[in-house]
Amino acid sequence: MQHSTSSALVVSGWHRMSYSFNDNTLISQHLESLIRKLHAFVGNVVTQDRYIVFGAGSTQVLSAAAYALSLANSSSSHSPTRVVASVSYYALYKQQVEYFNSEKFKYEGDAHTWRNRSESDASTNVIEFVTSPNNPDGLLNKAVLHGPNVKTIYDRAYYWPHFTPIPAPADEDLMVFTLSKLTGHAGSRFGWAVVKDETVFNKMVLHMQVNSIGVSKDTQLRAIKLLKAILEEGTQIFDFAYQTMKSKWERLATTLSLSNRFSLQRINPQYCFFYNKVRESSPAYAWVKCEKEEDKDCYAVLKAANIIGRKGNVFGSEDNYVRLNLVRSQDDFDILIQRLQKLVSEEDGAISM
Repeated sequence: MQHSTSSALVVSGWHRMSYSFNDNTLISQHLESLIRKLHAFVGNVVTQDRYIVFGAGSTQVLSAAAYALSLANSSSSHSPTRVVASVSYYALYKQQVEYFNSEKFKYEGDAHTWRNRSESDASTNVIEFVTSPNNPDGLLNKAVLHGPNVKTIYDRAYYWPHFTPIPAPADEDLMVFTLSKLTGHAGSRFGWAVVKDETVFNKMVLHMQVNSIGVSKDTQLRAIKLLKAILEEGTQIFDFAYQTMKSKWERLATTLSLSNRFSLQRINPQYCFFYNKVRESSPAYAWVKCEKEEDKDCYAVLKAANIIGRKGNVFGSEDNYVRLNLVRSQDDFDILIQRLQKLVSEEDGAISM
């Protein structure tokens, strides 16, 4: 709102755009350059000698990455590539694999159950999704599986200073990002991947061409305006977003610290090179646990108090966990705190203020 003019995009109704740009690609070179500049400014990702591919949000980029890596593995085995993720994992990984029902890959659950098999069986091809920071608990996860038959997709959607300390530039083979968690423009549907291997990059580009003939040019134009505005204002958007998320997290943590019934995930402080200091995380979600044995359905417990989260089993976890969304509007968050405070105050033996 403070920079509405510099971030605005106006396109005349008569202005028509072809599928491709002047270089016959589906990717704006100007937008690619801005993405590289932004990552260099934040210091969260290595982009030098890397390729960048666009998609309709990280949702499409993740499916393209799984497709490309399953093809990369196909030469050594006729069986489908196994897709895994560590509990608690982002539900979309499982949903996409099961929905597309491809012969190329099959979802196999928790990565930990495949640790010994993938490292000892060279014929078993595996793709591991690693969400870092994790959705739902905000932890900076690392890959569980390693070996020549293992490919890893790092979902780095939340690896920005407003959600987490930046301890070092990420430097994995394939990393996925999204505009929705950088600026909040989820409905624009723009995501990208930073890819080390040219062959994998080309397979992802082919997937986008066949799937949707690339990302809408309108979307790419809007992303250009937004990223230019961010870079022109320096740290402003990150400072604002960090203070907003930090305040929310502190209010939530204070509220639940008075409870004997509910607990929050613990994320250790780390040194952040963006802010040049040791700092706490300010995650996008609260991973709430119902501590009492009788509260096996934590979702139902909170819903009875007019608090709606997402069940733990959606993330492959137990149902004594619930994810609460902290990236909603300030009004919604204030109502959440009010209802949590009321719920906590009604506990037997709750700690008083």
